[in-house]
Amino acid sequence: MDKIRVAVIGANGYTGFMLLRLLAAHKHADVAYVTSRSEAGKYVWELYPALEGAYPQLKFSEYDKSAVENSDVAFTALPHTAAAEIGGALVDGGVKLIDLSADFRYASKALYESTYGVTHPRADLLSEAVYGLCELNRDKIKTARIVGNPGCYTTAAILALRPLVESGLIDKTGVIVDAKSGVTGAGRKSDVAYSFCETDDNFKVYSAVGHRHTTEIEEKTGIPSLIFTPHLLPVKRGILETIYAKTMAKDLREIAACYEKAYKGEKFVRICGSSLPELKTVRGSNCAAIGFALDSANGMVKIVSVIDNLIKGASGQAVQNMNIMFGFDEAEGLPAVGEHL
Repeated sequence: MDKIRVAVIGANGYTGFMLLRLLAAHKHADVAYVTSRSEAGKYVWELYPALEGAYPQLKFSEYDKSAVENSDVAFTALPHTAAAEIGGALVDGGVKLIDLSADFRYASKALYESTYGVTHPRADLLSEAVYGLCELNRDKIKTARIVGNPGCYTTAAILALRPLVESGLIDKTGVIVDAKSGVTGAGRKSDVAYSFCETDDNFKVYSAVGHRHTTEIEEKTGIPSLIFTPHLLPVKRGILETIYAKTMAKDLREIAACYEKAYKGEKFVRICGSSLPELKTVRGSNCAAIGFALDSANGMVKIVSVIDNLIKGASGQAVQNMNIMFGFDEAEGLPAVGEHL
């Protein structure tokens, strides 16, 4: 397949911008349709001038199902439940769907509904939706009609935890995920809490109990009761998680071997060992970097997992999913080297 027609539904946010930026460098993607209720009628470059060279004539439109139905794939970057309603109707019409909301992430309808406090509008599609964490579900993604793109915090946590859980190297009780995110993780919103004066030179906890990503991590790792605390960093982008777990590993070599086996040959997961990764290791790339330290005195492993929340944590992983679904080179259009600076 040479070119596919791509639609981005809800393209005015930061994830929408990043999707458009990545797709501009994708040799098989033709972005034919982008929607935004608030920006309809504007050229995309009027909102994001950086996109002018790539999309000089592309305008935001109001959503029109009939205009999207000739697309091969649609990305939905919409609020929860709205994504399921619109995306579900597109799937019914034969369009493949990559959803960046939580609507198709959960295997359990009850868990989704209790976490988000809503009734799932297209629960009939949950059984065929595939959780789009590429390194873990690649074979299922290849034949999927619907992919639920993982959350940013969850991507970093699951990649770090799943190999250790499955190998029996950690105790599943008392696992702590101490997570920090750049401000773009909150989305493109006008809220005082995320303004420059409130975030610059500051560091704070939010949603200390009951953050929605907790249940997503628990379902996908099999850890029954996770302690998850998110923090807001005074930076634009990036996620760094320090994860604490009781371990049965005797030394670092055992932990390293577990990760090397799990991610052998993966283009976008880097195992750093005792050289603990930083935000600048991955910022600007589609990579996750995982390092670890063994606290033998306390029988604990401390894992550091970092990603760029806008790329591997959202839009980059969505493009990676698209590549798998359509049989393209999985790395097509995706940066594999961090910016460092």
